[in-house]
Amino acid sequence: MQPAELLRPVTEGLCCPPGGFFIDPVRPVERAVITHGHADHARAGHKHVLATPETLAIMAVRYGENFAESVQPLPYGETVTVDGVRVKLVPAGHVLGSAQAVVEKGGLRMVVSGDYKRRRDPTCPEFEPVPCDVFITEATFALPVFRHPDTAGEVDKLLASVRRFPERAHVVGVYALGKAQRVIRHIREAGYDKPLYIHGALRKLCDLYEEHGIDLGQLEPATVERGKKGDFAGAIILGPPSAFTDKWARRFPDPVAAFCSGWMRIRARARQRGVELPLIISDHADWDELTDTVREVAPGELWITHGREDALALWAQAQGIPAKALSLVGYEDEND
Repeated sequence: MQPAELLRPVTEGLCCPPGGFFIDPVRPVERAVITHGHADHARAGHKHVLATPETLAIMAVRYGENFAESVQPLPYGETVTVDGVRVKLVPAGHVLGSAQAVVEKGGLRMVVSGDYKRRRDPTCPEFEPVPCDVFITEATFALPVFRHPDTAGEVDKLLASVRRFPERAHVVGVYALGKAQRVIRHIREAGYDKPLYIHGALRKLCDLYEEHGIDLGQLEPATVERGKKGDFAGAIILGPPSAFTDKWARRFPDPVAAFCSGWMRIRARARQRGVELPLIISDHADWDELTDTVREVAPGELWITHGREDALALWAQAQGIPAKALSLVGYEDEND
């Protein structure tokens, strides 16, 4: 069997013709395998969804219990056969429940990594490399300029600023799924045991993480009552990036605007967002992690779904690995 017979890019996303399913389709389909709960990979409206139990729980929180006609939980490491195609999910290290889809038929193994990172994340299992014939990877930060620093060091920057400016609130931009809970856990691991204040948009997913055994400590609502603005002096407040474009962030005392993202490596992006304290904390693999992963899984071919495709393809070809960009449409690389 040739790789294009087992998986191929189509308008809906990656299609497995012999299995009759799609992986992370961008529009409703009959059967979908979902790698993780971010909205550009996990959409509502599919008839049947197969994913890890955690991803199914995330989709239910985001879209309601009836987000699909039927669901099939597949824990890490277990295998199902779909019309003669073997499917297994293994950890991707991206967010809670995130998985790589290992697809096999006729002696051919293809691994769809979804989104992934290689560094430690206290809120989800670490990435599991799977040797394969074809490795299908993202390329969000596939440029040599993107080399993410140590996460603990970035959290230390935040806590040092809190100590330096006790009269100011620190308002930290974090995406609601994965980044928020990971940053909270890293803050706790650094020894910060005071209450953390969160925007209401983070509450349901933080509660879900807690239900799955991720201790986030005391979380309080980040609401300012009339005349109470000064109560947040010295506080750490977390909210989604969208909240920074409205009046919410300006309610707090002389706020220090911080933002957690791999894109904070680019100073112009930090300035454009009005970020005073950029924190380079990413849930995607950086350049070294991407290239190290390709070396580790040693694929016969490398397919690249979205992101900085050309640079990674050129690097792979220089290593003697045939590579091509799939240029799939509908997957965001800004939400990090």
